[in-house]
Amino acid sequence: MRVEIVAVGTELLLGQIPDTNSQWLGEQLAANGITSHFHQHVGDNHERIVLAFRTALARSDAVIVCGGLGPTQDDITRAALAEVMNVPLERDEHIIETIRAMFASRGRTMPDNNLLQADVPRGASIIAQARGTAPGLICPIGQKVVYAVPGVPYEMSEMFERAILPDLLARERASGRSAVITSRVLRTWGASESALAEVVGERFDALHGDDRVTIAFLASGIEGIKVRVTARGDDDEHATTLLRHEEHEVRALIVEKLGDIIFGIDDESMEDAIAARLLHRGATLAVAESVTGGLIASRLVGVAGASRWFRGGIVSYASEVKFDLLDVPRGPVVSAEAAKAMAVGVRRVLGADIGLSVTGVAGPEEQDGQPAGTVFVGIAIGEQVHEVALRLPGDRPRVRAYSAISALDALRRELDALA
Repeated sequence: MRVEIVAVGTELLLGQIPDTNSQWLGEQLAANGITSHFHQHVGDNHERIVLAFRTALARSDAVIVCGGLGPTQDDITRAALAEVMNVPLERDEHIIETIRAMFASRGRTMPDNNLLQADVPRGASIIAQARGTAPGLICPIGQKVVYAVPGVPYEMSEMFERAILPDLLARERASGRSAVITSRVLRTWGASESALAEVVGERFDALHGDDRVTIAFLASGIEGIKVRVTARGDDDEHATTLLRHEEHEVRALIVEKLGDIIFGIDDESMEDAIAARLLHRGATLAVAESVTGGLIASRLVGVAGASRWFRGGIVSYASEVKFDLLDVPRGPVVSAEAAKAMAVGVRRVLGADIGLSVTGVAGPEEQDGQPAGTVFVGIAIGEQVHEVALRLPGDRPRVRAYSAISALDALRRELDALA
């Protein structure tokens, strides 16, 4: 089955809101072995919506439409579907009563505008609303089908899981074309997308002509570069076997050519990687931050159970705080010596096993004779105290964000080296 996603709403074209619905639906379809080759955005215009639906139906077996089912004048998905189906809209009294009861349960009277949400193309089936006022629709068109769901993400996702996915899988089984798709995302920090592509290019060549396994690169800004390996098999075991083999090959190439840049898989963040290593060692961590101003501590406390291994942080932004609280020797504070002293000092003050520090220049002006983007990381573990010098690109916000994840990555590498 080929499924196309059409997201309706002028606000999407204007960039006023991100299209998280299409992203989520794409992930769910792929996870269930359903192919999605095209996604469309279309504004709130009847003729263009009709064109988008007809285009999608010409090249796909099923279409999922998000948005345009509300009670306002610009919610015209129902009317466009009726035109594509060549049928009239009919008002469903049961839907009206359901919406009226929802309003009454909240002590409110249903506005007349909500009557529009009860208009259903003749021949369509209803996906009953459970979280909002708008019902969804299942519209058969010949041997194909269009599903229409609200654009509100939590309403859309509930309808997809309850009604659309089971119907799609039943159609897939009936067609005899069912398959299983599984994927693994390798998360990296410290290499460019072009460098990764060059290294993994060998696997692209090896996979030429084999559509069972694919490799893609996902640039994620301050979170690094992701390498996604996807495998399509006849069943779970076949797909898993293909994925494991290709993941092993890709990992081996990356480690051989670029070193230890893979810090996690799938949804694992850099702070998740730090948490796992600290828990394994039974060690606690304290951080002293200057240039990042608390970004590192904020990332760390976002991990569930962080209190088991994170002692706390000191935002030693002013030089006097470094001197008086962390016993940093008086002098330049953007230096390797200052970073090491900060790591030792915060470990002592907060009673942690490990101290991590970061000091630097976010810009735009230089400091202590160092240009913007100069950052020093200090790491104190046992009797060993190390520093890492970095030169980071970008404006002030980017330097601070890059400093935070780079400091955590430096700690990850140090912990791995001591394992």
